[in-house]
Amino acid sequence: MKIGIIGAGNIGGNLTRRLTALGHDVSVANSRGPETLAALAEETGATPVPATEAAKGAQVVIVTVPLKAVPDLPSGLLDGAAEGVAVIDTGNYYPQQRDGRIAAIEDDGLTESRWTERHLGHPVVKAFNGTYAQDLLDRPRPAGDPERMALPVAGDDEAAKRIVRDLIDELGFDTVDAGGIDDSWHQQPGTPVYGLQEGVEGVTRALAQASPQRPADFRG
Repeated sequence: MKIGIIGAGNIGGNLTRRLTALGHDVSVANSRGPETLAALAEETGATPVPATEAAKGAQVVIVTVPLKAVPDLPSGLLDGAAEGVAVIDTGNYYPQQRDGRIAAIEDDGLTESRWTERHLGHPVVKAFNGTYAQDLLDRPRPAGDPERMALPVAGDDEAAKRIVRDLIDELGFDTVDAGGIDDSWHQQPGTPVYGLQEGVEGVTRALAQASPQRPADFRG
């Protein structure tokens, strides 16, 4: 598939490594410009591009930037993407640690990904937000392996969610359907599933144990 990755930090960089190794055509962008991605491009064969071009022709676009940077993403970010593009949001809200207070999340009760979705103007699928970046490199396992990790996936667009779940399966992880974007609080920071390194049963159990009350460490 043609995949665009916007953000080349720990998650974005390791997804670039894994997805190119699987044979996907990956374009990668960051906020500092394509010239700063030369080393990653040389390592992986990915194509460094400006953020405005990352989605061109892409069947999957992965947005993996700090939440506070989402409003600063270029307008029309997804213009030129393939019809039916699946947009993955890996973001998390860290009000005290990084992002500052976001009123729509704190006061209006929007989930992090619903807030991101509104800025992007396109439905998103929330995935990889609670995954350790190193696990993307170290923890893939073949289907059926008892040590295979599972990742929660939330989204309203069932077709897009299917694309994302199939891609995660190809990466070497199982998935658990975590519901729609309004249900994605089940996998936000501070919930039992966040950072969990377990299989389908453990992830399913952790999602069910989540509380809608945001922990004090993750409130602004």
